[in-house]
Amino acid sequence: MTVYKGRIWLIFEDGQLMDDIDTDMIYHNKYLAITDKSQMGQYTFDNLKGYEDFAKKAQPQDIVIVGANFGSGSSRQQAVDCFDNLGVTCILANSYGAIYKRNAINSGYPILTIKELDISALSTGDIVSIDTDSGTMEKDGLVIGRTMPLSTVQKDILAAGNVFEYAKGL
Repeated sequence: MTVYKGRIWLIFEDGQLMDDIDTDMIYHNKYLAITDKSQMGQYTFDNLKGYEDFAKKAQPQDIVIVGANFGSGSSRQQAVDCFDNLGVTCILANSYGAIYKRNAINSGYPILTIKELDISALSTGDIVSIDTDSGTMEKDGLVIGRTMPLSTVQKDILAAGNVFEYAKGL
């Protein structure tokens, strides 16, 4: 059983989960010369209006919750690695850009897809737990959301650490 527990960040725009956060908003192209993964986290959401100070406030085990089409745009791996560097435990979104999704899975970074979510029961800073086996999200012992099941391959890659480690076992 895999459970992610942490403080949540609801990324809102106009009172709704923000859609279409592209890789340039996640990790701006002006930082692409930085190749040391340990230096990437400090620039997370630096180019996302209203969340420019996210990296300064984020804490290990935080969970980011966003709308649809998260990570659309370019194929920059830094847009995945920056969250990992900050210690953000997972991202929960309505959907993902195809390349971002593949990069995250290949990196062994947990991305979960929202099946249903009672957003009115949540505020940024709340502590939730997400059980990937049951697909439930709980706050204070109450189920307030559900996630889509992870594919078998995604589970195996997560367990191995990344796609390269996974492939060694084939």
